[in-house]
Amino acid sequence: MRIGLFGGSFNPPHEGHLLVSRIALARLGLDRLWWLVTPGNPLKDTSALPPLASRIEAARRFARDPRIVVTGIEADIGARYTADTLDYLRARCPGVRFVWIMGGDNLLQFHRWRDWEAILRAMPVAVIDRPGAAIRVASAKAVQRFAGAMRPEREARLLPDAKPPAVIYLHGPRSAASSTALRQGGG
Repeated sequence: MRIGLFGGSFNPPHEGHLLVSRIALARLGLDRLWWLVTPGNPLKDTSALPPLASRIEAARRFARDPRIVVTGIEADIGARYTADTLDYLRARCPGVRFVWIMGGDNLLQFHRWRDWEAILRAMPVAVIDRPGAAIRVASAKAVQRFAGAMRPEREARLLPDAKPPAVIYLHGPRSAASSTALRQGGG
């Protein structure tokens, strides 16, 4: 089983989330993609974050794809950080080939995540292009630190079987939709 893991607050879920999911499913040859709806982002102010249950329900209504599984597993296991969630999943699902999925905008600040290097060593990572991110990707600290882990885009289908660290940057249709803009009434 090849499963992509796509974390976020999904506050609210939007077309950009679906686009990233569809690109990952198709290009990486994934069987499933799990939306990991997080209880809160340690790098953001979450004081006004709607309850987890309502964000999970909104994400489930929005996902509209049987291959996308919406879960609140981080709250269930008490994980605050992505690295902890990935350790938990890898320990409990040894036969699953997981791939961490993130938008290009997150790659630019990935070095601020707790144990970001451990994440890159734990499982392959697919970065999906976002507007304005591709031009700055070479300057990302994670890319500089793990330059030898970067794989050519033509090897996308091989990524779930790759030994980490392995990172691939996938180009394709992009969406300018963002949860922040939606919350602020800007689209």
